[in-house]
Amino acid sequence: MSTDAVVVGSGPNGLSAAIELARNGRSVTVVEANETIGGGCRSAELTLPGFVHDLCSAFHPMGAASPFFRSLELGSLGLEWIEPPLALAHPLDDGTAIVLSRSLDETARGLGSDGRAWRRLVAQLVQHWPDLATDALGPLIKIPQHPLVLARLGLPGLLSARLLARRAFVTERARALFAGLAAHSMMPLDAPLSASFGLMFAVTTHVASWPIARGGSQRIADALVAKLGSLGGAVMTRTRVRDIRDLDTARAYLFDTTPRQLDRIAGARLSNGYRGRIARFRSGPGVFKLDYALDGPVPWRARDCLRAGTVHLGGTLDEIAESEEDVARGRVPEHPFVLVGQQSLFDRSRAPAGKETLWAYCHVPNGSAVDMTGRIEAQLERFAPGFRDRVLARSAMGPAAIAEHNENYLGGDIGGGESSALQLFGRPVLSFDPYATSARDIFLCSSSTPPGGGVHGMCGYHAARSALRQALR
Repeated sequence: MSTDAVVVGSGPNGLSAAIELARNGRSVTVVEANETIGGGCRSAELTLPGFVHDLCSAFHPMGAASPFFRSLELGSLGLEWIEPPLALAHPLDDGTAIVLSRSLDETARGLGSDGRAWRRLVAQLVQHWPDLATDALGPLIKIPQHPLVLARLGLPGLLSARLLARRAFVTERARALFAGLAAHSMMPLDAPLSASFGLMFAVTTHVASWPIARGGSQRIADALVAKLGSLGGAVMTRTRVRDIRDLDTARAYLFDTTPRQLDRIAGARLSNGYRGRIARFRSGPGVFKLDYALDGPVPWRARDCLRAGTVHLGGTLDEIAESEEDVARGRVPEHPFVLVGQQSLFDRSRAPAGKETLWAYCHVPNGSAVDMTGRIEAQLERFAPGFRDRVLARSAMGPAAIAEHNENYLGGDIGGGESSALQLFGRPVLSFDPYATSARDIFLCSSSTPPGGGVHGMCGYHAARSALRQALR
């Protein structure tokens, strides 16, 4: 059987690439090794019957803000975004919490004397989000269409997160909030460009909050598959690809995989020079993840945490920076920065009546075999005394188990590769078209390409546009 394009991998980027090809009139088939589609957008009962947990991604500021997803009108295909009252709460040891909401005014008021500084950093970027997204959510080696808007992100974003937090804010509360946002980069907070991640998360919060998908993150993938089907595309599960010659004949092949997997499957078709360049692409840190079935809500000391979909546990700027520095140096942090998700508080389909789910993970060195359960739970007890008494069951996944669920997550790296300065611009190689390879008909469409990790589909969209220009004209 022959088709215009075959996409390997059914994560959000693979499905987005397929949709963009199909809506441009190309025939396309997606092949997926697992029984279920979705890659990092899957949900399952990991603990007890009736408790629905997200296997990887849980909160989706970039998904709701994505220009590509917005163009697909996924709401008509079953995707319903739920927006918690607060996007984020960041508790401190004094029993209070800093809060981040979709409302810029509410957030600024909560930051007190630093409210004006917060506005100065993000207000113009929020106002010009469509222009910022055009330039920031794609290849960075290009002439920007909106240089003045991009400069508002890029100039402060060049700094390290710790330096920008200390220059911009006078209170430890605002500094801690920004540190937690920047730590999503999995970069040391003293690394250049780490501030850009904190800024982007702040901006997208005020554009689209941090919503969850009703019923689980799987619903995002389900909606994308429904969209693809409406355009005539097909998905084949339980189809493992070990060699590109196993695939049907096509005019273009797009891989929602890491560069290492691309080389393993299609290396014989790639030039030695290109293979050498992608061989230097580095994986990022791993994660250790816990999912809980709880006998009631988390007993947070700071009550604002019960209004937030996401909670950051890590304390002050310096504490979070120390945790992320440990990971970067190959050490397991004693007091890890922990990201917590409380989906069932706002989506009652996730747990039985009166019960709750909890989703939590911390960063660890790539491939770490250290059980972080005790250290994560110590952080939970620090800000929610009595938490352990609410636990009915838990599921623990270290880097190896996470990679078993999704082969793209090498060593537990959920971000598609290290977010160093070099790999932000050369992702996976330094090129005006980083989605194209040395073979005219082979493309990379994963989070190992710009703009990187997150559920937004933009990597797949740009890869599809590259394939349409070069192989599918």
